[in-house]
Amino acid sequence: MERLGTGIGWRPEIADAVERMPGIDWVEVVAENVCPGHLPESLRRLRERGVTVIPHGVSLGLGGAERPDAGRLTALAERVEALGAPLVTEHIAFVRAGGPLTASPRLEAGHLLPVPRTRDALDVLCENIRIAQDALPVPLAVENIAALISWPGEEMTEGQFLYDLADRTGVRLLIDVANLHTNHVNRAEDPAEALAELPLEALAYVHVAGGFERDGVWHDSHAHPVPRPVLDILTDLASRVSPPGVLLERDENFPEPGELEGELKAIRDAVEKGGGGGAGHAVTGSAASSEGSAGAPAEAARQRLALAQTALLSALVAGTPTPEGFDRVRLGVQARALAGKRADVVAKVAPELPLILGAGYRPAFLAYAQGSPMTDGYRRDALTFAEHLLLGGALADARTRRRVREWWLERSGPAPRSRRPAVRLARATRKVLLRH
Repeated sequence: MERLGTGIGWRPEIADAVERMPGIDWVEVVAENVCPGHLPESLRRLRERGVTVIPHGVSLGLGGAERPDAGRLTALAERVEALGAPLVTEHIAFVRAGGPLTASPRLEAGHLLPVPRTRDALDVLCENIRIAQDALPVPLAVENIAALISWPGEEMTEGQFLYDLADRTGVRLLIDVANLHTNHVNRAEDPAEALAELPLEALAYVHVAGGFERDGVWHDSHAHPVPRPVLDILTDLASRVSPPGVLLERDENFPEPGELEGELKAIRDAVEKGGGGGAGHAVTGSAASSEGSAGAPAEAARQRLALAQTALLSALVAGTPTPEGFDRVRLGVQARALAGKRADVVAKVAPELPLILGAGYRPAFLAYAQGSPMTDGYRRDALTFAEHLLLGGALADARTRRRVREWWLERSGPAPRSRRPAVRLARATRKVLLRH
């Protein structure tokens, strides 16, 4: 497979700058943000120049209790093929809960949540990863995540959990050193101890990102400069293994290109300081054979995990009681962070709503989120929020109410609204009748 090197997360906001940046060997793109048949011209040009593009998935939920959704796996495989990628990456996390295993409504987190480091969770994760490996055309690597909360009754450290995962499945690891720093601040986990326990021979590449600390909690924002402690962890990792690739992540609050280039230089310097030789190893296949690994987990293990994850997610997004053993204060911090992220992402996928509502958008959305958990992604969330405003009588201003109604009618049907009044009236009437 192709050699990696030094890379940066490709985002539309910095696409032009990335194309002009010197020393960029590869880029990573959020898989769900690209359409296989309509790749952005910037990505096409990068590929034509020989720059490797790797899709990074965020919605599979491999750490969830249910088996991976076949449709999501097919969509991820299509993006791999469209980008000509040498591997594909995802997260060790769960992103939804509820459903048939718990006979309860399905809930979406809209965020990557930590998997308990237990034998049940490991068994389920291993089977889910094998299912994904069978469905994907290239090797899979999975990323450790940042967490604000800790599960009670964990049976392994993160290093032990990841070691067993790689050993049993042959999956490669994407190690995010910023997430190791986050877990050091939030969960008192020693990054050096985690690195010492990791199967570094399974390393696919490394993520580096920034964040900020508030009230003793580190927030992995991907919107701030990379701090020195994160670079120090990168140096420690590079002293143990030569990283096959290192990538800078930035998702918001994009600085000038010169500042990004300065961060990339700091990353190269940190790797060189550790003796990693500039991140130059080739990416190879699976780190270990999965032959002889344990069989599929019992359905009882999936159900136990489903019940635990549903209770946690329900407390975070639906206001149900804090499950036993969790830190109530820390769960409150996580719940507020999830609601804030929902508001921010809905503002991006439906930018007209903040424009229509002005300063009232965010408080109105946060009030809506308290009693309305997300069940079907951010686009559906935006439509449901608009319905909530219209049906709840929260819009006193007639002009604002009319604009929100027009926005909702334009986007809630299978086809754009007609300019002809008679057609528009017929569609609106049909919607009203269907709702009753």
